[in-house]
Amino acid sequence: MRKNEIMQFRQLTPEEERVILHKEKTDTAIVAGGCFWGVEYYMKKIKGVVSAEVGYTGGHTENPTYEEVCSGKTGHLEAIRIIYHKHETDFETIARMFFEVHDPTQWNRQGPDVGDQYRSAVFYQNEEQRQITEKLIALLKEKGFRIVTQVLPAATFWKAETYHQNYYEKEGSTPYCHGYVRRF
Repeated sequence: MRKNEIMQFRQLTPEEERVILHKEKTDTAIVAGGCFWGVEYYMKKIKGVVSAEVGYTGGHTENPTYEEVCSGKTGHLEAIRIIYHKHETDFETIARMFFEVHDPTQWNRQGPDVGDQYRSAVFYQNEEQRQITEKLIALLKEKGFRIVTQVLPAATFWKAETYHQNYYEKEGSTPYCHGYVRRF
């Protein structure tokens, strides 16, 4: 037997096994809807969401900081990466919640927060996510909403600084820029 054939049959480490099982059971969604704290807050309320973390995506700077993103020079949006159990929820449920917890008709702002980093966008991971997003946007447009949400291929997601994670949980408060509004 050659060395590469032996490697094919080696036992998986517990960590490798955990990663493989996790990937088979979960999926990822990345959305941007203004200040990332409020969207994170609501995404965590969806049954089946394993984690929601805030960060930056869609720009051209490697590993940007909050200050760099706020300068408007990196092209990044404040975004949320949502990991969810595929057997407990699905991308459409997450996308519907996304469109109902931020105002998808506001360009470069969300409430009092103004700037390029507050754009509304869905960063799709695959063709199915793109089609679901476009279907939901079409439904909202049929209802008279002037949707400005961008539908973009997923880009590198840079996790935000620790002090931005779980902001409302740590503060013991609720979002001031976001609120649930039934749109579907």
